[in-house]
Amino acid sequence: MTKIDTIIFDLGGVLIDWNPEYVYLRAFNGDREKMRWFLDNICTSEWNENQDAGYPLAQATEDLVKQFPEHENYIRLFYGEWQDMLVGAIEGTVNILKKLVDSGSQKIVALTNWSAETFPIALNQFEFLQWFEGIVVSGEEKTRKPFDDIYHITLKRFNIRGEQAIFIDDNLRNIEAANNLGINGIHFKTPELLIQQLKKYNIEL
Repeated sequence: MTKIDTIIFDLGGVLIDWNPEYVYLRAFNGDREKMRWFLDNICTSEWNENQDAGYPLAQATEDLVKQFPEHENYIRLFYGEWQDMLVGAIEGTVNILKKLVDSGSQKIVALTNWSAETFPIALNQFEFLQWFEGIVVSGEEKTRKPFDDIYHITLKRFNIRGEQAIFIDDNLRNIEAANNLGINGIHFKTPELLIQQLKKYNIEL
């Protein structure tokens, strides 16, 4: 097996607990069915990902309000109360990150789908984001996972060889895209499972 010299972390869903449900479950008074309908049909993950690729938040909001004026108040909540979707760190994974950084055995970087407008909030809130050698933020690059461009940017920026790297992401689609470019992937589910998955690459914590 090729020795792994780089580990690339996704952030949201791996190290940071971010979820629109925290805002919208409250907005819909605990009615999970109404919340799910709204997030599946109005403020969709696809809509949000467009902002992750650099589209302005204010413009995206106005576009959607124009399209669905009857849902204006709820649409404006998405970025108006975005920080309330950012609940905290996923401590188990942060502990893994700390051990990896402290060991110094691999280069540790991050690759995230995140709006350039909101990422500074996360940087201010989570000290562990300073531990990375560098972070590729999709909104700053004007592209996003799972498009090839952002993986190529990451490999080139940090002088990474795909076959010597592991990419950890909670979205299987993003892992498959990395695999297609020769990057080893771990589909993140829990910190406990991640420890076992890293052992398969001879990385002991």
